[in-house]
Amino acid sequence: MKNILFLCVLSLASFGYGQSTIQGIVTDAETGNNLSYVNIYLPHLEKGTTTNASGEFELQNIPPGSHTLVCSFIGYETKSINLKLPLTENLSISLIPSAIEMEAVIISTPFHKLQSDNVMKVERKTVSELRASGSVTLADGITNIAGVESVSTGLSINKPVIRGLSSNRVLVYTQGVRLENQQFGSEHGLGLSDAGVESVEVIKGPASLLYGSDALGGVLYINPERFANANEQSGDINLNYFSNTEGYNTSLGYKSSGENFKFLFRGSLAAHSDYETSDYRVTNTRFKEQDFKAGMGYQSTKFKTEFRYNVNHSKLGIPEEIGMQTTDKNPLLPYQDITNHVFSSKSKLFFNNSKLEINLGYIYNARQEFEDEHHHEEHHDDDEDHEEDEEHDEDHDEHVAEEPALNMKLKTANYDIKYHLPKTGRFETIVGVQGMHQTNANYGEEELIPNATTNDFGVFAMSHIHFENFDLQLGARYDNRWLNIENSESLTYNSFNGALGFKTNLFEKITFRLNVASGFRAPNLAELTSDGIHHGTNRYEIGNSNLTYEQNLQTDLALEYKSEHVELFANGFYNLVNDYIYLEPDGTLIDGEPVFNYVQNDAYLYGGEIGFHFHPHPLDWLHFESSFESVTGKLNSGSYLPLIPANSINNTIRVEFDTKSMKSGYAFVKLQSTFSQNNVSNFETPTSSYNLLSAGIGSTIQLFKKDLFISITGTNLTDKNYISHLSRLKPDGIFNMGRNFSIGLTYNL
Repeated sequence: MKNILFLCVLSLASFGYGQSTIQGIVTDAETGNNLSYVNIYLPHLEKGTTTNASGEFELQNIPPGSHTLVCSFIGYETKSINLKLPLTENLSISLIPSAIEMEAVIISTPFHKLQSDNVMKVERKTVSELRASGSVTLADGITNIAGVESVSTGLSINKPVIRGLSSNRVLVYTQGVRLENQQFGSEHGLGLSDAGVESVEVIKGPASLLYGSDALGGVLYINPERFANANEQSGDINLNYFSNTEGYNTSLGYKSSGENFKFLFRGSLAAHSDYETSDYRVTNTRFKEQDFKAGMGYQSTKFKTEFRYNVNHSKLGIPEEIGMQTTDKNPLLPYQDITNHVFSSKSKLFFNNSKLEINLGYIYNARQEFEDEHHHEEHHDDDEDHEEDEEHDEDHDEHVAEEPALNMKLKTANYDIKYHLPKTGRFETIVGVQGMHQTNANYGEEELIPNATTNDFGVFAMSHIHFENFDLQLGARYDNRWLNIENSESLTYNSFNGALGFKTNLFEKITFRLNVASGFRAPNLAELTSDGIHHGTNRYEIGNSNLTYEQNLQTDLALEYKSEHVELFANGFYNLVNDYIYLEPDGTLIDGEPVFNYVQNDAYLYGGEIGFHFHPHPLDWLHFESSFESVTGKLNSGSYLPLIPANSINNTIRVEFDTKSMKSGYAFVKLQSTFSQNNVSNFETPTSSYNLLSAGIGSTIQLFKKDLFISITGTNLTDKNYISHLSRLKPDGIFNMGRNFSIGLTYNL
């Protein structure tokens, strides 16, 4: 008993000793002037501050050991400094002026480094950048990231596509946990609001080593907004109006932090009418969304934890054909009613030179679909009968169905535990376990997929090795998935995967990255068990319980050149996918619908992105940006894969300005040129090329001594009638959205 008490006291003592303070001053490397309002941030602790009017800063209650300190400020190169605490003297940090945008710490990779220090290439965009592009939703906004597109059903239902792969091949993380919301269905959208989101990161390529099954094609990592800095508080209200849909979204948020405790909350509402083309409104693309996010955290010297909660409720119209032309925002039948709850917990225990990271999540997804049972098959003998039937249709469309035809509840508990070993010489190493327990249950009259239970377990290790002239990152992982299907057999899938990455500076300003990684994906329930008409696609789908898991090997090559006024990049990839699962028609009909079977064949994808960014001296406020994206996907038989994005070029001219009355101002003009897509699968049709012109302006002004950010953006300014190759409305010849003007206001309270 005495020994137990002694160990408890010793354990408690270990969390109370050795707190450190970081103090320093930040100056301009050329003039020596002190810099105020510089952001100072410790990414592993998620703790930060800003320099005062004299350029000084202080961070208290920092655990001893190794830390990375990041300093960032507009107009200067972001600086990353490795520290060993406790320090013997104050820091003196100098920042180099630069017209290049500030770098950010990448959270989706395990070592939380600046992108310039990362071995793996990761794309990152802030939500403010996505909104400035005129995007209506978060899922629409991510298509502005190089290599990312979306399969869309109108505006509200969008599914991310990374280099030609989508659905269960792309994993989505939010609040640090894996999001599960029946993402296997092409008519099932992202289900996340951009309110309360800080940034989006995209890993383009297999990330199974970090995240397990379903990360075969890549990861979309959604970073929530940060808590306020210690002893600070802030609030804001955001309003956005969209002319095309006569729609709006608005949010209100507040956050406050003490030295130890912190909290935040944000609520948002959105509603949109059917989107408009130059010829018509697309009936039942309307939608409504309510979203609420909250978080609370505690941080001491040796321990930090945070708990976040997000509930998102949306009603999404499912378009079928062009019909009623109204600006009503209440969805017609058929429509989806979806409620998604995300509970997440992130905790870190800090030891002298190591730390333990524990992420837990629980996702409750309730998906209901209400269908219109009235069919227009009757023949009318006279106009009077026809008018009565039209009145009946309107009454029926406005009627809210009492019982959903489809009622699915998906409950997912997941865990992610990582131990960061003490740094030894050149080595940084992480070992960890991840897992998931998931149940799917049906309560409606229709059953899209059966009741089932899924269990995942994975164990992995990864090291980052720092050499004099290059960096090496390598790792290995083993995964096992158990799938128990009601009234059917139990299935087991397991896979071993690895990754190897290399980064070096070929010359002073040229960075070279080479990454080779494998990934896997177990077949989903729809692929294994489907046996019925899929109403969203008008076909009869038959699953295959003998499907094996997909296994891929991707090679990525990235070159970057950065100078004071010019940036160039070229990214190329080749992705070999063994046992690729896809749908293939067999030429027969059931109930008048063509039969499609889930089959497997080896496939490969290749392509990449190239681009440049030029900001000429002395006109550092002027920016020219251009990028080209390409991806090709084929089966080994020579047939093209379906839903592969068309090649595209984006050209942007942007100016930045900063005056006494208008701070952080910008204006841009962008031309997106999408090529025709003629490389289509056996059951697709080619898609014509098109050009879309957009422009925008924004700035921050003072109103009642508070900051008010105003932005105006116009998209598809020529009101072009076009159809995206990834639009699920393409078979019906329905155009994508026409001209749209959006006005955004954000006021700091």
